[in-house]
Amino acid sequence: MKLTLASSSPRRLELLNSIGIIPHQILSPDIDESPLKHEDVRPYVERIARLKAQAIHHNDLNAYVLSADTAVELGGKIILKAEDRDKAKAILTGLSGRRHRVYTGVCVISPEGKEACCTVLTRVSFKRLSPEELNNFLDSGDWKGRAGAYSIQGECAKFVKFISGSYTNVVGLPLYETDNLLKGLGFRG
Repeated sequence: MKLTLASSSPRRLELLNSIGIIPHQILSPDIDESPLKHEDVRPYVERIARLKAQAIHHNDLNAYVLSADTAVELGGKIILKAEDRDKAKAILTGLSGRRHRVYTGVCVISPEGKEACCTVLTRVSFKRLSPEELNNFLDSGDWKGRAGAYSIQGECAKFVKFISGSYTNVVGLPLYETDNLLKGLGFRG
């Protein structure tokens, strides 16, 4: 059985590999990932994951297609990837000493076109960051290309006081739920 990963995230590939699922190809879907006006984070990640899977499925009808999208919610606002150091600093300052939510939408489409999607929520709390800790982290560059300007498996792990829910969700792909979606559509990897 073939599986296409509709994602350019190396972390998602590593997570899949860790449970013995090796995609036969990896394609990065070209879709507009801008949030809609007044869109909440849960419907946003669900919509983007579905759009990614659908975009790739149309080009690869003989494989299962797996996609995901992760975003952070803080104070009711969608926090995406930081474009630059100043934006990363603003995001991390907002997360400092507070609890936030990480949502990942996951979507699988079977070769027959059957679709199964879910969204997973994990709550995370950061310690209050000192100016020195914040600047050292920003200097590391580990915020680049990361939802919420951090990776829980990286240097930022030392800032996490509390986590409730799926750790792999925060990394970028909730493995328990992903495995269940794949099996539910008949994939045997």
